Amino acid sequence: MKLILLTPPDFFVEEDKILTALFEEGLDLLHLRKPDTEPVYSERLLTLLPESHHNQIVVHDHFYLKEEFNLRGIHLNGRNPEPPVGYKGHISKSFHHIDELKAEKKNFNYVFLSPIFNSISKSNYTSAFDMEVLKQASAHGIIDKRVMALGGITTENMAVAKELGFGGIVVLGDLWNRFNIHSTLNYKELINHFRKLRKAAD
Repeated sequence: MKLILLTPPDFFVEEDKILTALFEEGLDLLHLRKPDTEPVYSERLLTLLPESHHNQIVVHDHFYLKEEFNLRGIHLNGRNPEPPVGYKGHISKSFHHIDELKAEKKNFNYVFLSPIFNSISKSNYTSAFDMEVLKQASAHGIIDKRVMALGGITTENMAVAKELGFGGIVVLGDLWNRFNIHSTLNYKELINHFRKLRKAAD
């Protein structure tokens, strides 16, 4: 399965070093999601990341960054529901309902479906889907290799996502909760846990 990482919403010291290390450990795609932040900070982070990994980065905001840094593409969501006029290129989108997913999936390179499991990063954000509903969606080809599972993904439940036919998983809390972004302490534990995620996704 494809392994996608969402950035934490806040910028932090040495973020570029950690993300670079994760790319070197086998991260497939990074979704740069920094809601309600000034674009200059995203520009600075992208400048610090090796250009060789720019084509593995998708932005959720400030879509002009895609062209400026030759990134993989853009991601549509509630804050930014429409692509720029005349946009051509890689595009993904977040979905929260099976019916919407079925109707619109074909319009995107891949999509997120969430929350599959109870969220780790957001309190009181519980799974929106009964497991039988997900199994039916998989049986009917609605969940397939172009659909990525988001929400509460851990090394323990990744096998379930794989069995349901998801093409990949999107990680946030299970990784970043192991690291204090307000500290410059060693991030060895985070890297070690990422290796476990990478192994479980393969």
